[in-house]
Amino acid sequence: MISIFKKEINGFFSSLIGYMSMGVFFLFLGLNLWVFPGNIFEGLYASLDPFFATAPWVLVFLIPAITMRTFSDEFKSGTFELLATKPISDYKIILGKYFASLFLWLITWLPTIIYFFCVKSLSLKGATIDLGATIGSYLGLFLLGAIFVAIGIFASSLTNNQITAFLLGVFLCYVLYDAFFQLSQLPFLNSSIDYFIQSIGIGDHYESISRGVIDTRDLVYFITVIGFFIISTNTVLESRKW
Repeated sequence: MISIFKKEINGFFSSLIGYMSMGVFFLFLGLNLWVFPGNIFEGLYASLDPFFATAPWVLVFLIPAITMRTFSDEFKSGTFELLATKPISDYKIILGKYFASLFLWLITWLPTIIYFFCVKSLSLKGATIDLGATIGSYLGLFLLGAIFVAIGIFASSLTNNQITAFLLGVFLCYVLYDAFFQLSQLPFLNSSIDYFIQSIGIGDHYESISRGVIDTRDLVYFITVIGFFIISTNTVLESRKW
């Protein structure tokens, strides 16, 4: 599993896609926070709300770009058959690729903490930023990325075309993040049903953690969804052997 982890990391940084994905992430979120309409200078107080409101939508595209080649490239080049003959289980292959992509997301996510210190330095003397909500939002953003990584790897296991894997990953990430919320807003649904539908989506749990209250139900949800897509990926790989 360690060798697969290293192989994925080296493969990511051996192409321009890796550097471009991270660069676009920082550039777009930086512009949104400091330059675009609705930036922190237009607010009444220093806040990272514009960053945390926009970041999930950037991740919908960023994470599939990171994961799109994990399996599709192996299928296209024929190296997956060679990998499958080695004395290593499919789960170890999947987890090696998952943790490599998660590590790439981690090193993309960590530098954004500097935004907190920049915004804090702009606040009035004696004023404070809601630290609990900020920590919760950063944790929620990381967990959101962790789910998107699992979804992206699953999407990559379904095809040998990287572009198809990317588009499928974007679609699935969007559906789980926002589509259930939009569905819950249909006027003919009663309150109990629309609450249930909304709770299926990732966005509801991301917003819950972002309030600064770490609820075990939200953590269980994130872990369950990650596990579901890892198991689903294993099922797809098993089906390819027949």
